[in-house]
Amino acid sequence: MIIFEDVCKTFQLERGKKVSAVQCLSLVVASGEVFGCIGPNGAGKSTTIKLLLDLIRPDSGTITINSLPSRDNASRARVGYLPENPCQYDFLTAHEYLAYSGNLSGLSSSIIAERSSLLLEKLKLSQAANRRISGYSKGMQQRTAIAAALIHNPDLVVLDEPMSGLDPLGRKLIFDLIAELKEQGKTVFISSHVLTDIERLCDRVGIIVQGRLCHEGQVSDLTMPLEELFLQVVADTGLDEVK
Repeated sequence: MIIFEDVCKTFQLERGKKVSAVQCLSLVVASGEVFGCIGPNGAGKSTTIKLLLDLIRPDSGTITINSLPSRDNASRARVGYLPENPCQYDFLTAHEYLAYSGNLSGLSSSIIAERSSLLLEKLKLSQAANRRISGYSKGMQQRTAIAAALIHNPDLVVLDEPMSGLDPLGRKLIFDLIAELKEQGKTVFISSHVLTDIERLCDRVGIIVQGRLCHEGQVSDLTMPLEELFLQVVADTGLDEVK
């Protein structure tokens, strides 16, 4: 479903300085797999996702989604995306926002209505669906953004910090929803700092440090808790700065 081949991305900073956000990244995520991407702050996780979705473009290397180049708009037709900091039209209600999102994906009115009712019920937003998003809590806004990412029933779901701003109930709702996507055979790419969720949900995990993929493997093959492995990998890179 996803292939990165020797992908590099460098950003130009002030006064001629440069930062290598992603360095020679090669990664394959199989169809139907739940893949967890973890790393310290500033490691390059969100940059990797933006490269995947063609929001920014690599300096070198290639990226494909379902055998199509990521630069091809058709590659993203069946992709659902939750950004780390979702921005919504908060003057709309949840119903209106999901209708807008569904229209952008070319869905019919009947399918939008069906999918909206299903997602709003799963995410416990039905009672507030006709209220403006501006009156929602942070957690409710996060759940609305996830519903919008799933409105068109995508084959690949990319979630950047899906548990952000959620209380324990909200976290359970999203956890259960991701588990359901896994059961349905969807491909899910998750970036998260909640390592216990990654350990429980994901088939494989990759650890990115300073723009490099420093570890990749099956979660079932772990010989230690994921948190211990994470700290060991980071220590082995010599990273001593918390950003």
